[in-house]
Amino acid sequence: MCGRMVLTRSAKEIAAAFDVVSIDDGLAISARFNIAPTQDIAAIREVAGEGRRLSLLHWGLVPFWAREKSIGSRMINARAETAVEKPAFRAALRRRRCIIPADGFYEWLRPAPEAGAKRKPPSIPHYFTARDGNLLPIAGVWEEWTDKESGELLESCALLTTEANADVLAVHHRMPVILASRDVATWLDPKIDSADPLAGLLVPAAAGRLVATRVGSVVNNARYDAPDCIAPAP
Repeated sequence: MCGRMVLTRSAKEIAAAFDVVSIDDGLAISARFNIAPTQDIAAIREVAGEGRRLSLLHWGLVPFWAREKSIGSRMINARAETAVEKPAFRAALRRRRCIIPADGFYEWLRPAPEAGAKRKPPSIPHYFTARDGNLLPIAGVWEEWTDKESGELLESCALLTTEANADVLAVHHRMPVILASRDVATWLDPKIDSADPLAGLLVPAAAGRLVATRVGSVVNNARYDAPDCIAPAP
C-alpha cells in the first residue's frame, strides 16, 4: 500500500522531467511533504495527437458508476496483480492511464510486539526516494465521475502497487509500481487499449533504485505538511 507521498518540484520542473507539452490553465503546484489520500495530486496523461498534459487529480479513484464520491477514499491503490479483474479499475487500466510524479513515498514498519507486551509498539515511518535524486514515475489509472445531483465532474486516480523489492521489503511488503524511464511512453500510449502489453511493466522496481530514510513521527499526522516530515529521525 502507498498512502502518503512527497512532491516538491514545480509544474515546470515536472514538465521538463517528463516531456510534458501542456499544463492545465491556472495549475499551481506548491511543495508538499505529506500528501494524503483524498487530496489533489499531480498527474501526467497523454492525449492522442496532443502530447502529454499535466493536471491535478483527486487521489482516490471514483468509478464512473459510483453513486457517491466517498467511495474514492477506499480506492487510493490498485493491486497490479488484480486490477484488470476489478470492476473499479479494469476499464481505466485499459484506456485511462497516468503517471503520478513524486519525490518519494512513505511506508511504516510495524515491529512485532515483545512477548508479554500489553501494547503494540508504534509504527516507524520511512521515506523512500530515488537513489539518483530524480522524480519517481509512479504508474496510475484515472477516471471521470459526474455527480448526478450537482453536475460536478470529478477526475480521480489510484496508484498501482506491487510486491516490495529488496529496498522496501524490510519495511513493508508492498510498494508503488515505479516505472523504468524506458517504459513511461508505453504506459501512457493512448493507442494501447489492452492490459496484456502492460503486464510486464507492473513489477517491482529494480533493487538499488530506492534509498530509505527513517523519519520522525510528525508525518503520522496527515494534516501536518512541512519540510521536517522528510528529516531523518534523531
